[in-house]
Amino acid sequence: MRYALGVEYDGSDFLGWQRLTAPGVPGAQTLQQALETALSRVADAPIETVCAGRTDAGVHAQCQVVHFDSDARREPRGWMLGVTTLLPPAMCVRWCRPVAADFHARFSARARRYRYRLLNRPVRPALGRQYLAWERRPLDAGAMHRAAQALLGEHDFSAFRTVHCQAPHARRELQEIRVAREGDEVAIEVQANAFLHHMVRNIVGSLLMVGAGERPEPWIAELLASRDRTRAGPTAPAQGLTFLGPRYPAECGLPAEVTL
Repeated sequence: MRYALGVEYDGSDFLGWQRLTAPGVPGAQTLQQALETALSRVADAPIETVCAGRTDAGVHAQCQVVHFDSDARREPRGWMLGVTTLLPPAMCVRWCRPVAADFHARFSARARRYRYRLLNRPVRPALGRQYLAWERRPLDAGAMHRAAQALLGEHDFSAFRTVHCQAPHARRELQEIRVAREGDEVAIEVQANAFLHHMVRNIVGSLLMVGAGERPEPWIAELLASRDRTRAGPTAPAQGLTFLGPRYPAECGLPAEVTL
């Protein structure tokens, strides 16, 4: 039987999503390791998972979706509560659904959505600091939003990929990007069919240069066309980034928050 899970986590104390190939390293816990350990105990058999999108160290998720296969006789509620009981406090399973045998958490997804939050004031945050990046320079969120619209559509995003990215090509379809301010907080929300390694954080790092007045608004379009990572801004810190979740076709039968 194949199941899909919606997993919420605070990535602050984990070395990212991906299971390590060298287990037993002190303190080297990953989110996938923690989840598979809990699932295997509930199933009383080894369980491996596949996620919708791997997240880096320090990145959070509101609803990461994973799938796994098991012959263990457990109700969805049993998987959800049993696994959550065995997870670290920074993780929980929000829901569990039986899915078709051909459902794939990664390849069935049609879109992914992220939110980047930062506090824009002279003093660093004390409350919520694990979920907020910080920028002391005044930012023009309107200029950032206008500049970001040049990224919409299908493009080669080489200017915003890390040198460690293993994707075979850099073409992605960016479907929506929005920058908005509420009080001292600036939020960047972005949706695409898929993302390159560090793509969101690299886009944010470049938009911050526009918001701070270091670069004009048309610079983002020029940067995109250049396909040159060395011309872009720095990679924004991990803690401001949250994976809101993937989006699937309605026929997958998953909750509304992850359905197109």
